Amino acid sequence: MNPVYWLAIVAVLIVVALAALFVIRSRGNALPPVEERPRLTPAAPAQAEQPLETAITAPATAAEAATALEVPEAPASRLVRLRRRLAGSQNALARGLADLLAHDRIDEATWEDFEATLITSDLGVGPATELTSALRKRLAVDGVVDPAKAHDVLREELIQLVGPQMDRTVHTVGATGPDGDDVPGVVLVVGVNGTGKTTTVGKLARVLVAEGRTVVLGAADTFRAAAAEQLTTWGNRVGVETVRGAEGADPASVAYTAVAAGRDSGADVVLVDTAGRLHTKTGLMDELGKVKRVIEKIAPVTEVLLVLDATTGQNGLTQARTFAEVVDVTGIVLTKLDGSAKGGIVVQVQRELGVPVKLIGLGEGVDDLAPFDPVQFVDGVLGD
Repeated sequence: MNPVYWLAIVAVLIVVALAALFVIRSRGNALPPVEERPRLTPAAPAQAEQPLETAITAPATAAEAATALEVPEAPASRLVRLRRRLAGSQNALARGLADLLAHDRIDEATWEDFEATLITSDLGVGPATELTSALRKRLAVDGVVDPAKAHDVLREELIQLVGPQMDRTVHTVGATGPDGDDVPGVVLVVGVNGTGKTTTVGKLARVLVAEGRTVVLGAADTFRAAAAEQLTTWGNRVGVETVRGAEGADPASVAYTAVAAGRDSGADVVLVDTAGRLHTKTGLMDELGKVKRVIEKIAPVTEVLLVLDATTGQNGLTQARTFAEVVDVTGIVLTKLDGSAKGGIVVQVQRELGVPVKLIGLGEGVDDLAPFDPVQFVDGVLGD
């Protein structure tokens, strides 16, 4: 083939290649550089550096954290409210007293019915007989026929039966520890399953906070999975620290750690919640004694409160006697002392143990726990 022909073909190919290169380069220059393209990213949130969960749950400042805490009701106003609630209940003791005062003439049959009603109100045979005898004597000697005066006599005798002279102070003031250092008051709360111990500890913490006391909670109920979490929730609501251990941990060790934490932080009171236990289980009761002994290696136990369900009646008294033998109970907390309970249990449990009822609960509200006052109690039962 002619060389000139080959040269012509090569020249055409070179021209085509150059033209294509020119087109490609021209199109590339028309597009904006990649780094200059606008970024379509959303604006960052104000707290992007903070994890979402923390940003939602944690107050931004200490001031906000303080305002988030609940303010417990003062004990004085609780007494008035609880007395009104007691007056509105129709327990056996209240009905028996009302029936007696409703009679224009009190004969022998009336007195017998009255005494029987007192016994069924869990007052017990002994106290019921004492109250009936005292009333019969006073009403006969004084010649009281006016229902209003009879009411006053009944009120006086009932207050005396409940025991106004008993020391109902919940002892929460610390003393000197074994090493000579200042230690907080220690309140050990005990009782059988289902009486409301953990709830009572939480409510008692609220009472103390309302009085301006600093509190540490010890979650020594390590057998019930939800107990420590429940107690922590109570503490968080009023800004109280809770010391807890792993599930199944040694209760005595947790109690000891809680008291040590209270001592180191300068707290006024440490409230120790213990596991519910059947009073018939010797091993569990012995363990409760161990908890108290271990605590006393670091600080004296200033109060042992036994929580009793007021609706259990005579069974509650059996429980009370057994606990008192193990841990030297110093006070009673009666829960559920409302319309379903029999108010006479207050007198009988005090007679059985020789220790006073110090706190009562009349409802499910967070502030439905109050110091027990004999006069307020009697006035509530009488509907005054």
